[in-house]
Amino acid sequence: MPQATSAPPSTIPRQVWLLGFVSLFNDIASEMLYPVLPVFLTQILGAPVAVVGLIEGCAEGAAAVFKGIFGRLSDKLGKRKIFVVSGYASSAISKVIIALSSVWPLVFLGRFVDRFGKGLRTGARDAMLLDASTEHNRGLIFGLHRSMDSAGAVLGPLIAVFLLHAGHTIRLILWIAALPALGSMLLFFFVTESQTDPQPAVKVFRFSLRGFSQEFQWLLLALAIFSLGNSSDAFLILRAKNLGMSLSLVILAYVFYNVLYTLLSIPAGKVSDRLGAKGVMITGILIYALVYLGFAFEQNARWIWLLFGVYGCYIALTDGVSKALAAQFIRKEQSAAAYGVMPMITGLGTLFASLIGGMLWTFISPQATFFFAAACALFSVLFFAGLPSKATHE
Repeated sequence: MPQATSAPPSTIPRQVWLLGFVSLFNDIASEMLYPVLPVFLTQILGAPVAVVGLIEGCAEGAAAVFKGIFGRLSDKLGKRKIFVVSGYASSAISKVIIALSSVWPLVFLGRFVDRFGKGLRTGARDAMLLDASTEHNRGLIFGLHRSMDSAGAVLGPLIAVFLLHAGHTIRLILWIAALPALGSMLLFFFVTESQTDPQPAVKVFRFSLRGFSQEFQWLLLALAIFSLGNSSDAFLILRAKNLGMSLSLVILAYVFYNVLYTLLSIPAGKVSDRLGAKGVMITGILIYALVYLGFAFEQNARWIWLLFGVYGCYIALTDGVSKALAAQFIRKEQSAAAYGVMPMITGLGTLFASLIGGMLWTFISPQATFFFAAACALFSVLFFAGLPSKATHE
């Protein structure tokens, strides 16, 4: 069985800090290219917005499937580290593929490889975090890891803005993004792996929720409904450009959103530990709906900064908190599988959301993309409200 940490509830184990810094460097790399990629596709490679939705939707859908498969395989083998190392290596390779792209199908390939890497590592990495946590600091630990992710999401775009103002091209930014990705791989050699018993009964390629509690399955249903409208953030970036903002200002607004959710992730985790993850999660989704309605109704760039900032509050209140909420309804020996199935469900929802969002943008209007997302979010709140407020598994 995984070894529970002996650290006091208020302390953060060394393992958690190391995993956080690995994610920090990887996110610096990813977020250097993410806010410029929609513009690279539409303005440099000449792809329509529907193709952006296709690429982002398929990339997230692939990640979703691989998270479910490799999360279960990690539980079956009782191994964590090999999946996480391989996943970060794939993400580093993807940066090179995208930098070499001269046509949008190569960007599609690069994004697919990147999301394959995310699928490899996510379930096993979250299981390592869970192994290092206790009931009393679980929200804090997942919130800290989320904040390290988001710190990279602040630094990466700032580096991109600096390079743009220095006169460098978007393609050079894509090349430079590979460097911190390689750094994250080097840091991971200092991460240790705790002993985890193999689970030979786990069926890796068979999708079944039979082993999970009814409460966890209800949570998955709520997440699926929400995710059906939760399209790629690329649409937020394109909407800001559509309303007349320059690329540098769009990236800075994106940084502002990342700064806020970096600052709020740990407090949100603490609040979820104290008051309950369910209420925090519902609050975050209601905020999401308001933000997307704002993007739909906005007619100029005046309120874009505020909308991006409030969007950061939504991320802080839901991302790490959703994992802490799920932990109430799962057993530790199935944690990697559960943390693989969760993004599998949400990622498949995001696949359809991005495809639908791109089609709505192209054939109806940009506003239609955001109205649809807000409606799905509001509908999902009814299902989140049906969850129990207290843990059913420990």
